[in-house]
Amino acid sequence: MTVLHPQAEITLAEPRGFCAGVDRAIEIVDRALLKFGAPIYVRHEIVHNTHVVNDLKSRGAIFIEDLADVPPGATLIFSAHGVSKAVQAEADQRGFRVFDATCPLVTKVHVEVAKLAKEGFEFIMIGHKGHPEVEGTMGQLSEGIHLVEDVADVAHVQPRQTERLAVVTQTTLSVDDAAEITAAVVARFPAIRSPKQQDICYATQNRQDAVKLLSGQADVVIVVGSPTSSNSNRLRELAAKLGTPAYMVDDASQLQPEWFEQRQRVGITAGASAPEHLVQGVVQRLRELGAVSVRKMDGIEETTRFPLPKGLRLDTADQD
Repeated sequence: MTVLHPQAEITLAEPRGFCAGVDRAIEIVDRALLKFGAPIYVRHEIVHNTHVVNDLKSRGAIFIEDLADVPPGATLIFSAHGVSKAVQAEADQRGFRVFDATCPLVTKVHVEVAKLAKEGFEFIMIGHKGHPEVEGTMGQLSEGIHLVEDVADVAHVQPRQTERLAVVTQTTLSVDDAAEITAAVVARFPAIRSPKQQDICYATQNRQDAVKLLSGQADVVIVVGSPTSSNSNRLRELAAKLGTPAYMVDDASQLQPEWFEQRQRVGITAGASAPEHLVQGVVQRLRELGAVSVRKMDGIEETTRFPLPKGLRLDTADQD
């Protein structure tokens, strides 16, 4: 069935898909399953992708929200989004074998919060209420951290003091939105301390920069990612904001032929938790709809790698 323009071309964003933190988190679950056998318990979805989670479930990973659902002595993994101090303490108290798959870039934010809190700082956190990363970061402290989701929230936040205030952000926000909200925070609290390096992670920044380029070269943009994925949602919103029709799909089965009627240029990207095989499935479906060529955009090559936690190497010399 040909729907696309007769000379339709697919352009693949670079970079796209898995980032180093997602690679590491999935490998931690893989290694734990190999080393300790099923079941392995994971608090919250290891990363926000339906296909990744279902694959790990099929191999013996059990995803839970409440540590009471984990039997004594079990192996527990914290998701890439990070957890609160209370969750860490409960896991220790229950005596699980714990591996922390928190993205090191999220951990960096946690460390900064803990350090500045000891110096008497309060915090304004820019992020989405209810997102597990936000809950984990805010849960590093029992008090003195205030969430703002948009510019309007900034006017209403009421820290107890303004002499020692710092701002932190969720790592997967829209770069432009975060900058706008940060500017409003600084306007209200001119002395507020900003991070030495922005908290938004390199992979989020790179994928958003790529979508800005892609949108100008496409008549329609497809983002491969799950509805729960913050960074995937931001990619779709960004393309749409730039004036290009944009749709997010979990996989090729969700593509609607009417999106592509007589379109000549289709752009594809993928959120940081979406596997490449899902992108290739979308490419194949678009070929069936009439796409005749595929090209990759020039873009940043990501070489970041994060080490695994101790105790998950598979050689016999490893000590837990």
